[in-house]
Amino acid sequence: MGTQRNLPNSKEALLKSYNTRLKDDVKSMLENFEEIVKLAKGENDSQLSKITQCEQDTYEMQVRAANIVRAGESLMKLVSDIKQYLILNDFHSVNEAITANSQLYRSTQQDCDKKLMTLRDDMAADLYDLEEEYYTSVYK
Repeated sequence: MGTQRNLPNSKEALLKSYNTRLKDDVKSMLENFEEIVKLAKGENDSQLSKITQCEQDTYEMQVRAANIVRAGESLMKLVSDIKQYLILNDFHSVNEAITANSQLYRSTQQDCDKKLMTLRDDMAADLYDLEEEYYTSVYK
């Protein structure tokens, strides 16, 4: 954030949990991907027969691929949660827009008030002149 704002403890804790979730999911994806790559190389020296080892590697790859998908889904949920957090908690830009609109409306109102006051004063002066003219007229 450009300007550091003081956040309540609950919001601070929520942002920390978002950060932790992000790091955990990315770490999970990376570790599982690295293990899949290691399994794909097929360099395990084990006592198992080649076919049994191949089946075991395949199952492990599937589990690790499922872990990557789970971490990806968790990241998408995190993005959704962060969007919701921003909508619910970032009133700064909304407040700025409201303040700007209120100032605009206030200045427009003051302009209208000035014009109405001038019009009122002009009408009062004209009515005063007309009243004087009426009372001093020979036609009354």
